[in-house]
Amino acid sequence: MKMLRVPLLMIGLLLCSQSFAETAQQTKMTTCNADATAKALKGDERKAFMSTCLKATPQDRMKTCNATATTQALKGDARKAFMSECLKKK
Repeated sequence: MKMLRVPLLMIGLLLCSQSFAETAQQTKMTTCNADATAKALKGDERKAFMSTCLKATPQDRMKTCNATATTQALKGDARKAFMSECLKKK
């Protein structure tokens, strides 16, 4: 009977830890929600922002940041610093 307790306890702990772990989608939702709140968006504007934010991929972010850096004619360390900060924002 004691031999059965340890595996059952381990399974229980594993299941509990998985339910408390935040998924990537939950993290993204939290970040997008915080951004929308910071921008004081409401109604249809908020819905559109949340939709776009949740669909954004890292590649989309990279393209946007790269285009902005090119538009600003940034080079060298200034570009590197800008890209780093831009990619951390979202």
